[in-house]
Formats: sequence, structure tokens, C-alpha cells
Amino acid sequence: MAFDIEMIKKVYASFATRIDAARKATGKPLTLTEKILYAHLTEGSASKAYARGKDYVDFAPDRVAMQDATAQMALLQFMQSGRTKVAVPSTAHCDHLIEAKVNSKTDLSRAVTESSEVFDFLASVSNKYGIGFWKPGAGIIHQVVLENYAFPGGMMIGTDSHTVNAGGLGMIAIGVGGADACDVMAGLPWELKMPKLIGVKLTGKLNGWTAPKDVILKVAGILTVKGGTGAVVEYFGEGATSMSCTGKGTICNMGAEIGATTSTFGYDESMSRYLKATGREEIAAAADAIAAHLTGDPEVYANPEAYFDQVIEIDLTTLEPHLNGPFTPDLATPISQMKAAAAANGWPTKIEVGLIGSCTNSSYEDISRAVSLAQQVTDKGLTLKAEFNINPGSEQIRYTIERDGFLGVFDKIGANVFANACGPCIGMWARVGAEKAEKNTIVHSFNRNFAKRADGNPNTFAFVGSPELVTAMAIAGTLDFNPLTDTLTNNKGEQVKLDPPTGNELPPKGFAVEDAGYQKPAEDGSNVVVKVAPDSKRLQLLDPFPAWEGTDLNGLKLLIKAKGKCTTDHISMAGPWLKFRGHLDNISNNMLIGALNFFNEKTDSVKNQLTGEYGPVPATQRAYKAAGVGTIVVGDENYGEGSSREHAAMEPRHLGVRAVLVKSFARIHETNLKKQGMLALTFANKADYDKILEDDTIDIEGLLAFEPNKSLQVVLNHADGSNETIQVNHTYNQQQIEWFKAGGALNIIRREFAANN
Repeated sequence: MAFDIEMIKKVYASFATRIDAARKATGKPLTLTEKILYAHLTEGSASKAYARGKDYVDFAPDRVAMQDATAQMALLQFMQSGRTKVAVPSTAHCDHLIEAKVNSKTDLSRAVTESSEVFDFLASVSNKYGIGFWKPGAGIIHQVVLENYAFPGGMMIGTDSHTVNAGGLGMIAIGVGGADACDVMAGLPWELKMPKLIGVKLTGKLNGWTAPKDVILKVAGILTVKGGTGAVVEYFGEGATSMSCTGKGTICNMGAEIGATTSTFGYDESMSRYLKATGREEIAAAADAIAAHLTGDPEVYANPEAYFDQVIEIDLTTLEPHLNGPFTPDLATPISQMKAAAAANGWPTKIEVGLIGSCTNSSYEDISRAVSLAQQVTDKGLTLKAEFNINPGSEQIRYTIERDGFLGVFDKIGANVFANACGPCIGMWARVGAEKAEKNTIVHSFNRNFAKRADGNPNTFAFVGSPELVTAMAIAGTLDFNPLTDTLTNNKGEQVKLDPPTGNELPPKGFAVEDAGYQKPAEDGSNVVVKVAPDSKRLQLLDPFPAWEGTDLNGLKLLIKAKGKCTTDHISMAGPWLKFRGHLDNISNNMLIGALNFFNEKTDSVKNQLTGEYGPVPATQRAYKAAGVGTIVVGDENYGEGSSREHAAMEPRHLGVRAVLVKSFARIHETNLKKQGMLALTFANKADYDKILEDDTIDIEGLLAFEPNKSLQVVLNHADGSNETIQVNHTYNQQQIEWFKAGGALNIIRREFAANN
């Protein structure tokens, strides 16, 4: 079924005209990224060229996607906007609140019971405001979007950092916070700094054990977790066209781990095949008609150095399977070097659990290649040496692989199939024994492997690989196994070698499903009532944040000086905390509990300057708020790396933190802070981070003349009576300064709607 076909036809109808205008405005051939961005300018056809990495630009995305954990806050904000219906096609997907514990049926049933209040809220809000609703068990948002909504040349935003998965179908798809989604659903322009461009030229062709996942694992090793910040990664070359559409999606999905704004591929035959296989022949035909506009201009790919800010070249023919980790997704190790790396670093080599699936690797092709290895366990007399779990990406995938016998193969070797949901990938995994915090190793085909990410255990060493490599490693049960060269001992004492994985890009019998899990919204939702119980522990209606008081911020206390990696997982943990994603006050009790305090090397332990005592971060901040004392958070490099979760910005705002001062920000988190009326500042001199002392009282000066490109001053008043002034920078434009003054972007939306109605 093709959703929103008329909208897609409308986008395509203006594509050629807008691209011609963009070529004229820029005076050069265009990359695919530029074509899609210029085709989605709010102003219409381009009248000028925009400078990469400098100019803020207003865009008009085609659609919005939200997952249940972030949709709660996004829709609670949208309810305040005054609008009666979303302005663009939008969907909500229930995939984050299903904990993996027993099996798919049991876990789904338990989740529906435990989170019925939240699911009912999301269903009713969706019904009222014209939002498509995907029920619990329907699948993981990004797989469902790829199967149903993504289209070549489109532009989408989503309240999850892995929205970028849709780049596998030739979109510009970008992860955002709920406030950004609220803007677009309310029909307002969406602002983004014109991204820089990184081109990745793929030559050769994947073969043997190497999979699309290995491409992004290699790229992550090259660019690191922040090397793609502020940039779109565009893949091209013969290697790109030789891969499947879902393989491209895997690469784009994990582009979030290098900080990229998004990643994308040009339209090709693999995308056409995928559209047709998923019932969207009409879209494939429409894309075929403008195919030349849905990829970069030939001159660009012939001379990429002249059109991209950075170019990387990877030969797929010689690319080796990788395992990335532990504790960071950019620590890239070719499988041939893993044995030596594990020994040199003291990594536990016994693999306890292998996990495949997730939004990154849950396609039919992924599962079919993994099952070709699982079948060899039976055929070659082997035994699965590690626990092995599978999360199908959607009900359509699950139904199809059951029909084709794959689930039977997995079941025969002792594997366990969890629900069509995120599960362990986001920490929704009730792993037995994790509370003991024992040192252990797991391998998975997910995208992130931060400490505590999967099971809450800080001593779980998690390594990221392709589904087929993860399956092989689970069969072997040891990290120093290389399936390309090593043998295993079977039940007859024989040495046997695993054959390279094989599989089908698409199901030979076609996809099938009985109930995909979609609920269409009411044509007229005016009579739909959305109820939120005042005593609910899961949901809380929002009150507007207060406007700026019109003065400099003086007398701020240092809440925490975070040391090292401080991701959104450290600022607002997932896992069991997901249940409070719709209740701002309750979830604020996890604020910064994972951040490492520079002064005592502990987590969730900071000094309360009012009492001199150490205590949990949220409790200490609540004490400051009760006393009417503002605070500041200080952080290290790439602060806010990881998820798009805006709770990491809303919680400090709610509890009274006034500013966040860091060496550098991850893109989405910086935007989220701005949207909520916070000050997001960076050290002009990164060495000034060392000047921040535990007992400092801090003033932020220059706000009465707050302007774009103009530094502010921070005065550090030390406990010994001395003080020093440092310069701090910001990236606020005039509109974002107005967000700060109003107390948040939503306050402006609300005010404008009231004035016009």
C-alpha cells in the first residue's frame, strides 16, 4: 500500500523546476543532498545559494515520524500549539516500551498491560489530530517507515536519531527533538544550518562475509563519533548501486553514530525493487520518471573533491568484516585483528550473548543471511555456544520469515525471538544477572554500545557487527574466533568451517502479513477526547517554561562538571526510565545520573554548595530550585552525543538549570537546548574548562546585548574570593535568541496562534 501518494506526486511535480533554480543560484552541478535540500526550501525555488556550515535555512519537510518514547513529549507540546490537525503527514510508532524478557508473545502482552495508559494516550492523540498510529508489536519505527513511508527525494524529520535510516531509500531524513517535530506538525518552517557535505565513494562489490554494516563500521573508525557533525554523508559509486536498499538503510542508520546530520544514497534499481516489493509500484514509477533528479549530477561523482567538503573512498572488494567497540561505536577492529586486540586490551573473550535485529539490521536480507549460518549449526553438528536472541524489525518481516521457515531454524538451535520492538538495543532488556555487574562480553548488530546501554551493566563489553558476523560469533562463543579462517569442533570431534553467509535481498515469495498493526486516524477528530489523569505517574500535561527575566544571569551555582563522554544516555537514561517519558517531573529524577563528576570521579554524586554535602544530581538540583538558585552544567567534548531525546534538554530546564557550557556539542542536543529556552554555550578557549572549580559561583554577562556571532562573558567567582572572566561562544541566530527570550520556542508558537485566532 502506498501512503500519501498525492503528497509524493506534488513533491515530484516541482522537483525539476526547483533543482534548475538551485543550479542557477549556486552556479554549479549539484550533489543529491543539495538537490533534496533546495527542493524543500520553505521559500520555494531558490533565489540564492546558502553557505554550508554557516547559513541557517528554513525547510518544509514532507512528513514527521515519532516513536512512542519521544512521541509523548512531542505530542504533549503539540497539544499546546492550538492546532486542530497536523499540517503534514505524521505517524506515531509503539516500539520502545516493550521490554525483552521471555519471548515475543509474553513480552508484548506484558507491555500492553503495563503501558496501556501511554499507548491509549498516543492512540487517542493520534486519532484526534490526524496522525497515523502503529500499535505495539507493529514493529520498529525505522523499519516500518522504510517499508511504508520513505520515498526517494523526500525530506522527513523524526523524533529519534536513527530517523536517518530512511536515507537508504534516497531521502534526507533527520533526527530532531519533539519541539522541532511540533513546529513542522503545526505547519511552521523547520530551521537547519546548511550542512557540510562528506562524500563516500564506494568501489568494488561486497563479497563473502562482508556486509553493508561493515561499510559504516569502517566509516565510523575513520570519522569517529563526532567527525560527521554538521554534515550530510552522501554515498555514491559502483559499490553503492551494487548494494540492496535495506543494506543502504543500515549504513545510513548508523551514520547517527558519527554525528552526521543524515546520510543518503542516490536512487537506483535496488530502491525501485524495494518499492515494488513493498506494494509501492506507483511510487517506483513516479521516481523512475524523474530518476536523473534523484541522484547527484554526473559531474559531481566524476570529480567529487570539487563538490564535497571531504571525500572518503572505500573498496568493498577488499573490505574486511569489523567488530566495533567496546563502549564506543567508533573503535573499529577488523575481525582478523580482534584476537590480538582483545588480548592487548584485556577484553573478556567468552561471548555470553549474541543479539541480532533492531532498527539497524532487521531486514529480510539480514535475517536470511543470519539463518544461513544458523542452519549450519544443525547441518554440521555444531552447538550454539552463546545465548542468541532476535528482534524482528516489523510484523511484516516477522510474518514473512516465519512463513519462509526461518524462525523454525532459529528455534531448532535454541535461539529466542523477542517482540518486534527495540528491546535490548535501547536498554529494554531484562537480562538475568545484569544487576551483579560482572565483567562480560556480548556481540550485537545494533548501532550503539555505550556503557550500560543494553543491560544496565557498566561492565558489559558490547561489540557491534553485522547480523551474520554476530551469528557466527555466537556459534563459536569466543571473541577471538575469525570465521573467515578458523574452524570449530563439531559433535563428532571433527574440525569444520562455517561457509560464508548467503541470503536473498527480498523474499522470493514476496512479503506477507495478516495485520501490520496500523490504525488510521479519524477524518474529523474534533470530538475525540484526550484524557490525562491528574494523578498519573506516566503522563503529565505541560506548563509553559518561564520567559527570560531580562537580566544577566548572576549567582549561578555549579551543578556538575561532567568529565569525558557525556551522551544523552548519561544525561537522561533509557531502559526502565522510558516509562516516565510522558511525565516531565518524574523522568527528571534521572537527570545526569550517569555523568561522571570531574571532582570525585563518581556518578550521581555532586556537592550541594548550600549545605556542603554530596548527594544525587537530581535531588541536589531540586534543592537549588527550591531555594530559588539557578545553576549551570559544564561538560566536555561532543556533549549530548547519541539519541535525539529532548528529555536531556527538558529535564535540566524543568529543574532550574539555566545554562550548559561545554567544549563542544552534538548537533541535536544543542538544538534541543535552544528550543527549550536554555543557554547552550561553548568555551572560546577549551582550556578554560580546567578553570571551573567545584565551589564556583558563576555569572553570565552580556545577555542584554545578546546577538548572533557576539561572545558572552562568564565570570568565575571562586570560593577563595578571587574571580576570573572567560569568553564563551554560541551559535544562536536571531530567531533562536527570541526562543531564549520567550522561554522556549513553543511559547512563541502558542502566542502567535492566539494572536491569529
